[in-house]
Amino acid sequence: MTEYQNLFTTVQPTGPASAGIALPKGDSERIGTPWFWHLAGRLGNAQIGPIYLGGLGVASLVFGTLAFNIIGFNMLAMVDWNPLQLVRQLFWLALEPPPPSFGLSIPPLNQGGWWLITGFLLTISILLWWTRIYRRARQLGLGTHVAWAFAAAIWLYLVCGFFRPVLMGSWSEAVPFGIFPHLDWVSALSLRYGNLFYNPFHALSIVFLYGSVLLFAMHGATILAVSRYGGEREIEQIVDRGTASERAALFWRWTMGFNATMESVHRWAWWFAVLCPLVGGIGILLTGTVVDNWYLWSVKHHVVPSYPAVFPVVVDPALLGVKP
Repeated sequence: MTEYQNLFTTVQPTGPASAGIALPKGDSERIGTPWFWHLAGRLGNAQIGPIYLGGLGVASLVFGTLAFNIIGFNMLAMVDWNPLQLVRQLFWLALEPPPPSFGLSIPPLNQGGWWLITGFLLTISILLWWTRIYRRARQLGLGTHVAWAFAAAIWLYLVCGFFRPVLMGSWSEAVPFGIFPHLDWVSALSLRYGNLFYNPFHALSIVFLYGSVLLFAMHGATILAVSRYGGEREIEQIVDRGTASERAALFWRWTMGFNATMESVHRWAWWFAVLCPLVGGIGILLTGTVVDNWYLWSVKHHVVPSYPAVFPVVVDPALLGVKP
């Protein structure tokens, strides 16, 4: 008898530990004896391990660890090597890019050189991990959808930290490594270039962000709602009648007049999620390189109305060469 489930209860299936299918010839064996963790089973599959890293995985972790340590030790130096202050001020600390005076040259370590080295190491780590994901998918007979979704996020990372700074001719245009400082960078970029809210690619990115959230919530809610009928076993139920999948389809057809299939809803969610960083990256790449003021651009192209001048025009003294 199927256990009754509602919004709060879950069923945690357990069974013999599985090492999975045999790896392709030439690959290293998976490491470790699998074991079960009840808390992990509350969130997903309870089995932990075995793990396979391979050469690419090990190299990626080495480069990533080096980058992480450089950021950490630079932040620790900023608080006079006081671990308590590091924890206290962590959200405000940052490893900053070089100042504008260096352009695209290689600066001294304490003036942005560490940032440049960290960015190089972190990029190598991310690209190695992407290659690992792609190869794992190919060798296990999967599609490469996960790798290309990850590539969309890498695109936005490279736009902010490499492509746009190179086009602008200065490493100072890049994002600092830090929590609040990187949010300050976003605010400063928006203020400097006439408000990113008027950037149409930013608007599209938000559409896909909210759209993917809505699609994932709708699909997740639907499957949970029919999980008492085995709705999580989607594929094997698609062609059957009276199953959880058919009940889910009828719900949306009766509610909205149309329903996605168990396969198409994942394509919708994948595209919405992937297009969020893709078009967002395009918007950031155009900012300062093609468009200097997104509000004036929007007025020129009749996206927004031009507001009448109510107060006298205030001229920036810096533009007049007036010394304070």
